Order: sequence, then structure tokens, then C-alpha cells
Amino acid sequence: MDIVVGGGRYGARAVEYLMKNKREFLVLEPDLNCEVSRKFGIEVIKGQATDLIELAKKVNPEWIFPTAPVHVAAEVLKKDFEPWIDVVNSILCGIPPKIVVSVGRGSIVVSYNRDGTCLENCISPDICPVTKIKRPCPMFEMIKFASPEAFVLVSHQLVPGLGAIRGKDFQEMVKKAYKDRRIIVATACKCHGVITALKKIKKF
Repeated sequence: MDIVVGGGRYGARAVEYLMKNKREFLVLEPDLNCEVSRKFGIEVIKGQATDLIELAKKVNPEWIFPTAPVHVAAEVLKKDFEPWIDVVNSILCGIPPKIVVSVGRGSIVVSYNRDGTCLENCISPDICPVTKIKRPCPMFEMIKFASPEAFVLVSHQLVPGLGAIRGKDFQEMVKKAYKDRRIIVATACKCHGVITALKKIKKF
């Protein structure tokens, strides 16, 4: 069983892949009339990214496709966590400025193709077809260098242009966040990534 988070354009690509490979899956999406529903006639599960924690506990997915336009791994924690701003500057010290896309609200977005548009269905070769620059290392390794304590969820390229994270890694991340009450979580493929620092909200 797999889970697709988001029923838009990229969610539809994930569904095409899953149907082609005859895999069982669920789609989590707030809009019941989303592209996936219209295109494939699939009944989606109405819900936000924050509902992924409970859904993953129930179905124990092998793969999670985070296709929603948010950092899904961080979004799932937002009910109980808030941005951990203090640590962001220290993380930035370990990241080359030329790959930083944006910084704000406890998150850092990074890309080896910061100023260009990626090719559709790119196979992520060592030399970027857009920048013509050789990647020094996979982005998930760069993030681990910049923040050794970060929990890095690797987005594995299953087919060109489509990545997914392992369900067991996601569930381990959630457990760690609630145990430690603060976490630096990143999701990254070979070329791009997003890092978010979070701490538990103090409730009085």
C-alpha cells in the first residue's frame, strides 16, 4: 500500500505510475473534485497533510508521494509544532549561498538549479542539463553536511520526474519529533531539497 499526498498535477503523475505498476494506493487531498478524481474517477480521502500521520499508522505505506505544494514532512507536524527560528542561521552557514532559493519561517529551500527551470521527466544526471554544472554531491548529502542532526527523508526517483519517500522513514521521523520535542527535518532528492526546523509548541 502506498499513499499519494495531493491530488493535483503531480499527484496525477504518481497515480499513473501506481496504476501502471498495479500497486494499491490511497490519495489524500482536501478537494474531492481534484485532478486525480476527475481524470481517473478515483475516490480520494478528504483531508489535509496533517492527517497523514494517522493514515500512515493505519496502512503502514511502503512509499509516500509528497506531491502537495508544501513541505509535507513538516506540514504534518504543524498542529503541535512551530518554526524553530534560532537554528536556521547555523544551518545556513554550511550551505553554499549559490544553491539557496529562499529562507523564511523556519525553512530553507535549496536547489542546484536555483535560477533555471528543470527539464520535465529529468533523469537527474551528475551534470545538470540546464546549468551544465556537475553536482558536487547529492543534495541529501549536502543537507546532512550542513546539519548533521537533521532527519533527512530521501526522495527516491522511481521513474524520471517522480520521487517518493519511504513510509518507514516518515514514521520514524514523526516518532523522533514527538520524542525530542524539536526536529530539523529535510526532504531532498539528488538536486533539490527543503529543510524545516520545528519545536514543540508550549501549551500553558
